[in-house]
Amino acid sequence: MKTAIANMVQVNTEPGITRAGTGLDEVEWSILGHTYWMKSEGEACFSFETLDPPGTFVPPHVHPTQDEFIYVLEGRFDLYLGGEHHVANAGDVVRMPMGIPHGYYNLTDKPTRAIFWVSPARRLRELFDNLHNVGDPAEVVRRSTLREVHFLRPDEMAFDPLTLKI
Repeated sequence: MKTAIANMVQVNTEPGITRAGTGLDEVEWSILGHTYWMKSEGEACFSFETLDPPGTFVPPHVHPTQDEFIYVLEGRFDLYLGGEHHVANAGDVVRMPMGIPHGYYNLTDKPTRAIFWVSPARRLRELFDNLHNVGDPAEVVRRSTLREVHFLRPDEMAFDPLTLKI
């Protein structure tokens, strides 16, 4: 662990640049049709870039111990956020506080790219490592629950985003 000179606090993230479409230390995950590239990893924050093809989504879920954010680079996301429908386009930042149900959907005919980050990092890297190339959605839900991400059951959702008329 390093110490920043200006304020003498411990720094848990290595300085540097992670290029677009690549992962820090070449870390890349494939999870249910999405491609994720790890951008940074530290105790306070974990970030990743996503490529979300048309029709892919992550259904409503809750992070009870993390705030999560999305910066949309290209395309559009339809969002389930606290039981309401929202739309985020390129250049928008989405704030998803811990404990608030959220999910994101690419309901368009074009890929969407975004940068996601969570704070604190907690067990999200461990979760992605455990979900890489898992093809069964029920197994994804089971493994997620063991690592502090809890998916909503359909009866817990205010609406089903897949039924939206876009």
